[in-house]
Order: sequence, then structure tokens, then C-alpha cells
Amino acid sequence: MWESINWKENSKGIVFAALIGGASILIAQFSPSFLNSVMWALFIGVALRNLVNIPQDWESGIAFASAKMLELSIVFLAFGIDYGQIYELGLGGFVAISVTVLVVLVATFFMSKKFNCPTNTGLLVGFGTAICGSSAIAALAPSLKNGEKEDVAIAMAVVNLIGTLVMLVMPFILLKLMWTDAEMGFLVGASLHSVGNVAGAGFALGKEAGDIAITVKLARVALLTPGLFLMNYLGNRHSNLGEKTKFQLPWYLIGFLLISLLQSFVAIPQEISKSATFMGNVILTIAMAGIGLKVIFKKLLQAGKRGLRFGIVIFIIQVVLLIGLLQLV
Repeated sequence: MWESINWKENSKGIVFAALIGGASILIAQFSPSFLNSVMWALFIGVALRNLVNIPQDWESGIAFASAKMLELSIVFLAFGIDYGQIYELGLGGFVAISVTVLVVLVATFFMSKKFNCPTNTGLLVGFGTAICGSSAIAALAPSLKNGEKEDVAIAMAVVNLIGTLVMLVMPFILLKLMWTDAEMGFLVGASLHSVGNVAGAGFALGKEAGDIAITVKLARVALLTPGLFLMNYLGNRHSNLGEKTKFQLPWYLIGFLLISLLQSFVAIPQEISKSATFMGNVILTIAMAGIGLKVIFKKLLQAGKRGLRFGIVIFIIQVVLLIGLLQLV
């Protein structure tokens, strides 16, 4: 796979995407947490694609960054998964989270077509909503067939917009409901999109609620692997492939699974895990720059409205289901 790549031909586009990625990482140091390096790379890439003429001989390298580097980043991101968080959540909490993720993913698969979401936009928005925002979208995107670069851009923009708005509003609503810290923390951790969203809303409610929210969120992130298996199977269930083939995952998802298992059950030195997670974020940022450089702004706007409507609906379904399960846990 990698050995067949013409590095000389792709070098200009890769370097261009890497420069955008590096600038995005620097800018993110001075930005609010919800405007991370991944989002900055996406925004800058889209802006440059639509404001300047990019040389034709850069296109192959940009395509490489948007596809192959996205796949590679997924392997490194596995160092951020810890299945031990599931144990800390307790049986009742884990069942509630698992049921919610399962229902949201199945609803996403069948409802996205009803909303006429472009190609894979609905699937990516729902997957990011159910599990962990941008990272989940990045993990699922390469395995989906017949997708467009706009799908990833729209999905990331939608989940980050909704997650940020809800992060600002949810604490005020929950405080008026006079819920316990445990109930508030659970809802925040089980519903908001990214870890940053969860931390922002959770600790706005108090330290105890924030600690619970982070624990719940990390347990939810640990469900990324089974979620990928489920979406892969749902996408292949009507194909002519054999039953075993329907469950097969591409190399980068197999790598993700193996590393996440190793990370969870073997004492890997913290320095290695942190370095690998950082490297994964750097590669993902460069990949997002490449994706942004492939997106036409007009198409992004046209498709974004439907993606946003779907994102709001699927988030409401998730919250309503969680409130119902909270009464049973």
C-alpha cells in the first residue's frame, strides 16, 4: 500500500497540508478549547481552497493527506482509549450508556436517509453524536463507501457547533431542574459530543458533577471500537459478501482495536501513550487540512443545512433516551 506511493509526486501537496496543520496547532494554543487544531485546519483548508488557486500538481499530495494520513491517525488515536473506564462506571451506568449508543447508532443508520443527508453526512454526524465528536467521525469516515470530502467537513462542523452551543446552555437548564450532581454529571457525560464540551459543561456545574461527567464520557469513548464494528456491519449487511467478510475491518481499524486493547490491559509507559496520542493529533490535523483543501464552499453550505437539522434531531433523541434511562439506573 504505502510502498506504491509516489512520494516525489505527492510531496508538494503533503508539505502544503503539513504547513496548514502546523499553523493550526499553533493557533489552537491561543483559542478556546472547542476551537482545537483539527477544526482550525479544516477552516483554513476550506478558506484557502475557495479563495486562492491551488496548483494542479499539488492535488495528488492533498488527496494523500486527506485519505491516507487520516487512516494513519486513527491507529495513533487508539492510545487514548482505556476500557478500564467501563469498570469505573459501574454496571447500571454502563448498561445505560451502551443502550443509548446502540439506539442512537441504529437510529442514525436508518434515519439519515429520511433526512436526505448527502452521501455519508448523516452517518458521520450520528456517529460523532453517539460517541466522541470529531475523533469518532475521523475513525469512521475512511471505511464508508461512496463518500465525499464535504461529508467529513460538514459532520465535524455540525457536531462541534451543536456541542459548543449545548455546552453553554445545558448547565443553566440542569441547575434549574435541581438534579443531583450525579444525575447532572451523568447526563452531561453521556450526551455532549467532545471531551472538551463535557469538561466545560460538567465543571460549570461543580467539581463532583464534572468528575462524574468525565468518567462517563471516557467510558463512552471506550465504546468507539464496538461502534465501528456495528456501523461496518450495518453498511455491509445487504451486500453479497459472506458473513465473516461483513465483519472484516480495514487495516487501520484492526490496528486501532489491537492498540486500544493493549493500552487498556498492559501497563504502557505514560510517556509513550502521551507521545503517541500527540502524534495522532498532529497527523489528524494535517489530514483535516487536506480534507478542507478538497471542499468547495458552495457545496458545503448547501449540504450543511440538512446535516445540521439531522444533528439536532439525533441529539434530542439521545438526550430524551438518557433522561428516561436515568430514572431506571
